[in-house]
Amino acid sequence: MKKRLISYVFILCVAGVRAQTVKLPEAKHKFIVIAHRGDHVEVPENTVAAFQNAIRNEVDFVEIDLRTTKDSVLVIMHDATVDRMTNGKGKVSELTYQQISQLKITDKAKGPTKTYAIPTFEEVLTICRNRIHIYLDYKSANVQQSYNMIKKFGMQNQVIVYINQPSQYTEWRKVAPAMPLMMSLPDDIKSEETLKNFLEKTPVELLDGDYTDYTDETLKTAQRLGVTVWPDIQSADESKNWDKAIDMGFKGLQTDHPKALIEYLKKKGLR
Repeated sequence: MKKRLISYVFILCVAGVRAQTVKLPEAKHKFIVIAHRGDHVEVPENTVAAFQNAIRNEVDFVEIDLRTTKDSVLVIMHDATVDRMTNGKGKVSELTYQQISQLKITDKAKGPTKTYAIPTFEEVLTICRNRIHIYLDYKSANVQQSYNMIKKFGMQNQVIVYINQPSQYTEWRKVAPAMPLMMSLPDDIKSEETLKNFLEKTPVELLDGDYTDYTDETLKTAQRLGVTVWPDIQSADESKNWDKAIDMGFKGLQTDHPKALIEYLKKKGLR
């Protein structure tokens, strides 16, 4: 998943918005592994089974995609439509939860007899609470409703939020100023100066983007400024790039192969 905002030219009044210290979820390992849409090597993405596999394999974070049904139920689906993943058609935002709940996600590798349901955000929080942290890719939802659900489960210290558009940034800072926020590194950030200017306008706790987007200068600048960088490396053949990313100095990666990456890190003494 190559995540990118079209523009980071925000006109924001954020000077006093972070009066309190924002803390990241407590790390159990020195190198953080994020399971992209869950551990979906053997099961479909963004399913309960994918999240359970991630927990079983000692992953640090599951990355999930949050959307809202027509009747305001928070559900997990990467695409704006259900077409690719299910036996149904239509936009998530135009389907009721009753309609969504009747759809089936088919495991294409195992045939039509093995199916999964689209999970709700509440189901995922129930599964993950005190077992694994959540990397919330905030696709389309109400911030107050989402944060209320996180608070209901007492998971304010177990979630980071990835921002997809400027309005989400301002709303999350207003509703939940202590929530750690993440954005992708913009294309035009290539130097210490441009990165510092960007972070002054949009102060975030974490940066994402593809690992190849970073230079030695921008990575070290982010680290010096106290900004955590956990980039994307996920692909079918990503393992050939793990050494390169580690040698660059990253301390966390988002991967499509979390179990294999963890085994690799253990062999290198990094886990």
